[in-house]
Amino acid sequence: QVQLLESGGGLVQTGDSLRLSCAASGRTFSNYAMGWFRQAPGKERDFVAAIDKSGINTNYADSVKGRFTITRDNVKNTVYLQMNSLTPEDTAVYACALDFRNDVSRFTVGGVDYWGQGTQVTVSS
Repeated sequence: QVQLLESGGGLVQTGDSLRLSCAASGRTFSNYAMGWFRQAPGKERDFVAAIDKSGINTNYADSVKGRFTITRDNVKNTVYLQMNSLTPEDTAVYACALDFRNDVSRFTVGGVDYWGQGTQVTVSS
């Protein structure tokens, strides 16, 4: 069993930055790919970013490329999402995810093995 606990969400203004954290427990964190998804009100859950177990390979949704950065600390069992230049379109619940396959190019909702409960990010205009 794996537990994923997100933190770092909040209310910010357009152009601000936030850093989300996701602490994992229950399995060897460094063996698995990790990622972030988000779900805005009335919309489907969308892929945001993923990172492989080594931390070397990453993948991003086009909508966040150049603004968001995913990193991980395998000693602290934590994955981070640094979000810069936020806009109201980034408003959503952000959920951390773990995928046993360690393939950042295939990090999809259907392939996720464990989910966190999510943290709300609200960007005001």
